[in-house]
Amino acid sequence: MKAPFLALFLVFLCPVAASAVEETLFPALSGRGDARELRVYSSLDRPLAAPMITGFQKANPDIAIRYEEMLTGEIYDRIVHETDAGQKTADFAFSSAMDLQVKLANDGYAQVSEMPMSERWPEWANWRDTVYALTFEPAVFVYHKPSFENTPPPSTRAELIDYLKSQGESVRGRIGTYDIERSGVGFLFMSRDQEQFGDIWSVVRAMGAAGVKLYSTSEAILERVADGRFVLGYNIVGSYASNWATRYPTIGIQLPKDYTVVMSRIGLVPQAAASPDLGRKYLEFFMSKEGQTILAREVQIPAVSPDVAGANTETALQTILGGQLKPVPVSLGLMVYLDQVKRARLISRWNDVLRQQ
Repeated sequence: MKAPFLALFLVFLCPVAASAVEETLFPALSGRGDARELRVYSSLDRPLAAPMITGFQKANPDIAIRYEEMLTGEIYDRIVHETDAGQKTADFAFSSAMDLQVKLANDGYAQVSEMPMSERWPEWANWRDTVYALTFEPAVFVYHKPSFENTPPPSTRAELIDYLKSQGESVRGRIGTYDIERSGVGFLFMSRDQEQFGDIWSVVRAMGAAGVKLYSTSEAILERVADGRFVLGYNIVGSYASNWATRYPTIGIQLPKDYTVVMSRIGLVPQAAASPDLGRKYLEFFMSKEGQTILAREVQIPAVSPDVAGANTETALQTILGGQLKPVPVSLGLMVYLDQVKRARLISRWNDVLRQQ
């Protein structure tokens, strides 16, 4: 894959943010003291969200934004608790927890938001004009380049198994991936792995035998790949991988050639929003040519809008990469991952297989 396309394809997603809510007020650019306030709940790091906030406020100088950064589960819990208590909640919710966002909508906690772009938005990215996928985000392999000077890094899961077995003790304790019990994105990636790859438990078993280390954040893994403590990271959010690779040339990125799971960050307007009109205005900006261009050019998030991408993102990327891409559609099928019995069963098997030697 050519570097410019890779830079466009690898996008910004924060699977796990700081545990405490971080609140930032962006005053209206007009300086009006009585400016209306748009309240946003988001799992995206504030520095990464800043270009979109700036762009929106330039187009709407009389609107202030109260940006509350929190974990994906906290976003869900806050909206449900505040709504059930008869209180007002966020005007816009932006989260990488696709399943939880769809559940909010399905359970009546989100409003229908018919946008100017609704009819033209890709079918996979729009559920009932209520939940919209706004980004297109891959899970990748990351690797320590100096450790692969004389051999290519694994490019498929079968190659990963062979590599771990052949290297033995030399890579023991030097592999990292998400702890699927603590990372919602990690759990969703693993769920999709189970659907896409019949031999996925051989991968988990090989990682367990190699002493894989588990983390709830991308940064913890990438930091260790960058300095050589780890040789490989499995199923890492491509946005963070790309961001770190621009700062640390020791980090390499591989889009798995057997299949690449692709997720999206989801936006919606809560049913109990204090100012739903402002929430829709923010969503409309996210979906507009201007907003999607800011995402693509300033934050290197690939555009979902056909006005910016030139074609349906999924179709365009599938044309380039063939059947390698396995996007997660915005649908009720996502709620399968929230079934507590199925979740407990998957986590139990994950832990059991990791311990097998």
